[in-house]
Amino acid sequence: MTIRPLLFCSIAQFFALIFATPVLAAPRAADPAAGQRFIEQCKGKETFDDPAPPVRVFGNVWYVGTCNVTVLLLTSPKGHVLIDSATREAAPQILANIKAAGFDPKDVRWIISSHEHFDHVGGLAFLKEATGAEVVVRDAAEAIFRSGTVSPADPQVQEIHGFDPVTPDRLMKAGQTLHAGPLRLTMLATPGHTEGSTSWTWQSCTGADCQKFTYLDSISALQLGSYRFRDHPERVAMFNATFGMIDKMDCGIVLTPHPAVSAVAQRMAGIEPLFKKEDCRVIVKSARARLDAALLP
Repeated sequence: MTIRPLLFCSIAQFFALIFATPVLAAPRAADPAAGQRFIEQCKGKETFDDPAPPVRVFGNVWYVGTCNVTVLLLTSPKGHVLIDSATREAAPQILANIKAAGFDPKDVRWIISSHEHFDHVGGLAFLKEATGAEVVVRDAAEAIFRSGTVSPADPQVQEIHGFDPVTPDRLMKAGQTLHAGPLRLTMLATPGHTEGSTSWTWQSCTGADCQKFTYLDSISALQLGSYRFRDHPERVAMFNATFGMIDKMDCGIVLTPHPAVSAVAQRMAGIEPLFKKEDCRVIVKSARARLDAALLP
């Protein structure tokens, strides 16, 4: 006779516990109004150099790039980290955006990069000199950074130009972590778009709300001139290995070197969610389709 009441109490308590458990709120953009200004200023702009206003994304993550090329500033009391540097022409604007966001460029401690193309590292030499920061590159890309040339194996080598050469201050391997005060950034090798393509992961917090971020490098299979991926099985294998790795990742909030790839502007404006669980897999699916199309006769 006592079993039924005990069972009832147990079930009631179970459901009470479920409904009493707080549901974690989705992370929100830090400054939607600034994100909206970004959209308005960048409407119809298509070049790599078009200036954009700085926008705080979340916590200590700031967008300080141009309308079409992402540059991120990760701030810390022990020195900041700049991810990418846009083109040489845009570099003074990047510097101005850091100041407009309220930070001293001289407090940038490290400059890290995604991949060795002029639209993402063209401003690196200028910003290294202007900030006094040290430059970190993945070991696989060292020779290209030192020479400023485009790799002869690059699928775009026939139609893109190089950039001002830079002497790296530190070389890192995939899986290693860069420290700047409380910041911990882990380097990931994601080759394909270039041999040295590099992605980064870290955690940023607003109060007790801490979120994982992934700066996912370009994984698009872009062939220019007479280059054809079907003639380069080693490059195809490189892409497929990268796709497989990213497919398995827990990416958290995803940002990309070209903001349109991951709807960065819409996220900063609060139009789209800052976090989308399937982001990495959606980007990989699109990249796979592009590579498959490029392999057709």
